[in-house]
Amino acid sequence: MSNRIPQRPVFDAHLHIIDPRFPLIENDGYLPTAFSVDQYRERVTGLGIRGGAVVSGSFQGFDQSYLRDALARLGPTYAGVTQVPATVTDEEITELDAAGVRAVRFNVRRGGSATLDELDRLARRVHDVAGWRTELYIDARTLPDLATTLAALPSVSIDHLGLHRDGLRHLLKLVEQGVKVKATGFGRVDLDPADVMTAIVKTNPAALMVGTDLPSTRARRPFVDEDFELIAETVGEEHLDAVLWGNAAAFYRLTAGRRRPTPQRTADATRSPDRPHRPGTGHGLA
Repeated sequence: MSNRIPQRPVFDAHLHIIDPRFPLIENDGYLPTAFSVDQYRERVTGLGIRGGAVVSGSFQGFDQSYLRDALARLGPTYAGVTQVPATVTDEEITELDAAGVRAVRFNVRRGGSATLDELDRLARRVHDVAGWRTELYIDARTLPDLATTLAALPSVSIDHLGLHRDGLRHLLKLVEQGVKVKATGFGRVDLDPADVMTAIVKTNPAALMVGTDLPSTRARRPFVDEDFELIAETVGEEHLDAVLWGNAAAFYRLTAGRRRPTPQRTADATRSPDRPHRPGTGHGLA
């Protein structure tokens, strides 16, 4: 790794915690291997990661217990991205928001979430109640069917660069309208990550966020440190701080109490912030 990545705070906008102490749901015969908070911290040592978004996968369904536990352990610069049913109550949304959840996810690729038929109503409702964002794990080739809806929603992000090169033109149309995109999961995409990141930054540099996608469940190639090297080389110095930290910090609404960390050479996720305890090719399971 180049020294420039650890010297800058990084917000890992896409990671999974897989804790078998909490419910896991078999998906197409698949159950992921455990990946604890401690394992995550150890894996990202030296990468400069000072915050992130813990994302619920299809294998976690609507369970919130693992997410509450993970957020309490990770600290106040980490946010939760959860899956909730359309029947979720305002009180439940508010309680999850107090626990650090900041977005609802629609897993179009693998299921386990609310359906696209419920997208518009649920996305607007969680935003009205708690200011939550909306995230989609979706093949960008199918975006034209949802473009009008997504462009009208308050705040949206797309996982894994939209997955496929043939969907780039559809993705960029949404980027022009303020939709965010995660540069994550390079081992599960059918595209050139550098080409897509370049196009996104050229279209709207505030749109790009980065993440590890750890532990890279079902990806043909897991995250490697060099993925962050590629991001830094592609984005360039002018936009690097925003792409590594600022864009995601704004998207996940880090408050003054969750302010941007000071750059430090040794800063990484092994340093737990003080916090009161509170509850590639090939597509894969995110």
